[in-house]
Amino acid sequence: MTENSQTGENVTDIQTMSFEAALAELKMIVERLEQGEGKLDEAIGAYDRGAKLKAHCETKLREAQEKIEKITMGPDGQPRTEPFDVA
Repeated sequence: MTENSQTGENVTDIQTMSFEAALAELKMIVERLEQGEGKLDEAIGAYDRGAKLKAHCETKLREAQEKIEKITMGPDGQPRTEPFDVA
């Protein structure tokens, strides 16, 4: 962990965060920003971190989506897998 010099709090490297941890932190940031807590510089820093967390969550979701396969029955009656289509 590194320390954020503006707030003095420990900052976890976003790339190593799980989806759930990143989403939880993003929710906390949004709540703080919506309440108007803190100074402008802190709000800007929180917004920047929130944008990075959002991008990280989107990447994690996309990676999960690419791994999902659906099971179907082939023409020979045997089960097979094929990529999951979101559309």
